[in-house]
Amino acid sequence: MSTRDEYEAALRALPDAHSIALRLIDAGVADEVICGYLHIEPEGLATLLDVARRKLQTALDNVRTVN
Repeated sequence: MSTRDEYEAALRALPDAHSIALRLIDAGVADEVICGYLHIEPEGLATLLDVARRKLQTALDNVRTVN
């Protein structure tokens, strides 16, 4: 499995809000747009992204362990 495939598998393992937020950030979408899409206050985005990145790292570790 390629690194990109591992990344995609890990993103699919995340809760939807975390996966969507990370995908939108990766695509260069503005913070305000992400907040609107996820129905969160702008002050909460940094925390959501921090949690999402931590969950992503755990998911990546799990995907790599399986493969």
